[in-house]
Amino acid sequence: MGDEIELISDGDGLTVIGSPEAVDRFLDSEGLSAKDLPLARLESAIRTTAAAAQVGADIAAKSGRWVKLTEESAEALKKYKLMKGPNSGVSRAVLTENGKIKGLLQLATPGSLLANPALLAGVAGLMAQLAMRDAMDEITDYLAAIDKKVDEVLRAQKDAVLADLIGAGLVVDEAMTAREQVGRVSEITWSKVQATSMTVARTQAYALRQLDALAENLENTTNIGELAKASKDAEVKVREWLAVLARCFQLHDAVAVLELDRVLDESPDELDRHRLALKAARQNRMELIAQCTERLLARITAAVATANKKVLLHPSASPAVVQSGNNVTITVVDFHKRLGIKGGRQLTEARRWVDAATEAKDKALEVGAEGLNAAMRIGNETVDLAKSVTGKLSSGIAEQVLRLRGNKES
Repeated sequence: MGDEIELISDGDGLTVIGSPEAVDRFLDSEGLSAKDLPLARLESAIRTTAAAAQVGADIAAKSGRWVKLTEESAEALKKYKLMKGPNSGVSRAVLTENGKIKGLLQLATPGSLLANPALLAGVAGLMAQLAMRDAMDEITDYLAAIDKKVDEVLRAQKDAVLADLIGAGLVVDEAMTAREQVGRVSEITWSKVQATSMTVARTQAYALRQLDALAENLENTTNIGELAKASKDAEVKVREWLAVLARCFQLHDAVAVLELDRVLDESPDELDRHRLALKAARQNRMELIAQCTERLLARITAAVATANKKVLLHPSASPAVVQSGNNVTITVVDFHKRLGIKGGRQLTEARRWVDAATEAKDKALEVGAEGLNAAMRIGNETVDLAKSVTGKLSSGIAEQVLRLRGNKES
């Protein structure tokens, strides 16, 4: 059917497959922007099947478009009940157009292209690649936005681990360029890229250790003057190390894109398992980075709290700590957003010296008043005690006088 389209979702994106006209109508009706999904790459996934020629012809006649799942696109997707397919984490549906109503509303029976598990796995693999390419573009924009080229940071370091990342980046970038030109990853290209993963992982671990060291330094510094210096130092270094981490994450994604291409060519029946393995590894990297940066934010928050408590004695250093701490927080939160790490932190307002002085005066007056009341209570209690003692003393003397008189009379 010319008006039939197929929807596939993997939780990160939505793919729309059908005739070019039907796909365009659906996207326009939902107000969604999309990128081309290269269905031609799936020919290798069905080359061993008996109906390879027929399925290949079906692929050639169809258009595939990929939509990144944002809050808006996810909301548009809710109206369509997607069914779980044979591939883990992938849902699908086939829709036909209702001529009387704008949009594609009627659920039809799945039947043609995506009834083939190998093709569904192939589409899921292509979707994963597009999602990672989108994330890589986000990181490119992030590095441009902070006006700090990662190569400049790396060249400023003398450590060989960081120097090696520049070379690894060049190799991966060249492989991605070749992939764009040729449409696939050759064995020669892949052989050059394989060794870069270890270099990137080693550099990522090194950058995380540097961030942990900054966090520990903030935790162990209690002197406000030294804390102001440490916070200012962290403000610069955190930005640089996050740039290194961003580049590492970008290169990991690029290698994963190339790896999926190789699996699609060499072992298409393993593509879905490989896709899920890469997704799990990516999630682990993200969690590791999130844990490290959250520890840093916790130390920054503690440093800011300490500075605000001591603003009365350090009217210039304390606000400087707060300002640097907020700048670090903004930098880390922006980094989290670019990588897709959920969470957020509230900025802290620097406590004004006048407010601290006023509060200290109020407390002093309050303490003074309490002290005066206590003194008065003690004074009254002392007087009462003195009267009681005097009374007892007088009574005792009177009793002694009476006893003496009685003795004399006897």
